[in-house]
Amino acid sequence: MAASAKSSTREKPNPTEEWTIVLPRHGKQRRKFPEIKTSEQRDTSWGPSDVETDPEREIKLMWKMRNYIKKLEESQFYRTFLDQIQTAEMLEYFSNVLGSESSMEMVVYGIGSIESSESSRWQLALAILMKRKFSWIGCMEVFDPVISLSESRVLEALGFSVLSVNEQGRRKATRPTLFFLPHCEAELYDHLLEANWRGGMLNRIVLFGNSFEVYEESLSLCQNSFLVDSTKHMLALKKYRKEFEIRTVSDDYFRAFNGSSWHFFETVVDEITLQFQSALKMSD
Repeated sequence: MAASAKSSTREKPNPTEEWTIVLPRHGKQRRKFPEIKTSEQRDTSWGPSDVETDPEREIKLMWKMRNYIKKLEESQFYRTFLDQIQTAEMLEYFSNVLGSESSMEMVVYGIGSIESSESSRWQLALAILMKRKFSWIGCMEVFDPVISLSESRVLEALGFSVLSVNEQGRRKATRPTLFFLPHCEAELYDHLLEANWRGGMLNRIVLFGNSFEVYEESLSLCQNSFLVDSTKHMLALKKYRKEFEIRTVSDDYFRAFNGSSWHFFETVVDEITLQFQSALKMSD
């Protein structure tokens, strides 16, 4: 994953990896991002709130990410994770999503701050290792509103495209897509499902995120109106999804991945929609 920073004349290579961090000529460097318009304009353009880069900070963060990737790759957790993905049953589900396509893109939402959060670094490391391991994972895009400019540059060096628009999870899967949403808010999952409710798009989605079964169990114990509203599409898909819970196997990664699952969906949209509309009428 070769990458380099812009506006630079002096390069600091790492002989053991396929990336480089390039230092600017004079101290800190400013980088322009699209201006965020007013809420009245209904625009979701986004850019980091900080406008200055810090090369030394970026190098430190890149080395930290390298260490996390290496440690995770050598862990029992990762070996167990790969073993599960490569079972005949799961491979068949991935194959069904791919269809006639040779690859699926990866979209990462809600990764948080990889500079300040250890869980975020483990989660990003897992996404990177998956990309390296499986040839059927294509381009990678990432977004979180808390990403700083330095983090953005490191993410780009690691092979990601940082989105300049806050999609709020409403990406339509016009082609096979792996959505990587570890420990996100329920609304984000629901927005994603709602955006792909019609047009046969649900079966183009592989979703890595919180267990939907856990949401269902929570609602069976406590009918929280906010949770009901923010999970309505998830609950409507109960009969039409397949969930594979991942195993953490080690306390080292429990915080980053506990309660996480793989989700696959069927495209029985007409029947789902009728049931969903009926459920909404009953709740009114």
